[in-house]
Amino acid sequence: MLDIPIIFEDKDLLVLNKPTGLSMHHDDRGEPAYTLVEWLMEHYPEIKNVGESFDQPSPKSEKPKAGHFRPGLIHRLDRDTSGVLLVAKNQPTFLYLKEQFKNHLAQKTYRAILVGEMKVEIGAKQTIDLPIGRSNHDPRQRVASHKASGPLREAVTDYTVLKTASGHTYVEASPKTGRTHQLRVHFKALNYPLLCDQLYAPKTHCSPEMGRQALHAFSLAISLANGESVCFQAPLPADFQNTLDKLGLV
Repeated sequence: MLDIPIIFEDKDLLVLNKPTGLSMHHDDRGEPAYTLVEWLMEHYPEIKNVGESFDQPSPKSEKPKAGHFRPGLIHRLDRDTSGVLLVAKNQPTFLYLKEQFKNHLAQKTYRAILVGEMKVEIGAKQTIDLPIGRSNHDPRQRVASHKASGPLREAVTDYTVLKTASGHTYVEASPKTGRTHQLRVHFKALNYPLLCDQLYAPKTHCSPEMGRQALHAFSLAISLANGESVCFQAPLPADFQNTLDKLGLV
């Protein structure tokens, strides 16, 4: 049985440390077989109807796509991204927190390992302000380029270089907007893609200790319904920490 560490839990909120390799929900083909939604339904069946339905009609059909209800999920992480994930246990909490994400009030902080050594001051705040759109060549990808398919949407990322060594850069990054694959796309646009990112940098060397995109949702700061400000943290997973150690980035 899959073991997902619980960082925090009360009557309203569940905070998980999502493991790598676990998809949030099924895709349009109903894959993969087991997702975070299945885990939630096994352990928290009472939240089945919390959230919002994604069963929207497609432009060419009046029939909705099936299987897109995501119980309690306020935000998402990519399958191979680990770290802090919030799940609402009731509808008022869902709506309250969803509004914070919509208005960019939730403060998300990630840790990432990049390919290449950035020539910027260690510890100095940097900003990437590049709009993002869909790729013309691969429907799975997004691009920070005017060659994108369809409209470009505002995307801003703040980041700080923590250390450089062995041809790599260790950064802390905070997306100020919530675009799909935002950090992966922004750092690729700077020519410093994430280590082991098979979608955006498939030809770069991948450290065997890592084996998946080197991205971890390290902390998430929100305001609870009672007005209390809280910050949840997820420790670096073993593969991430071992890679830092091997590359001399600690």
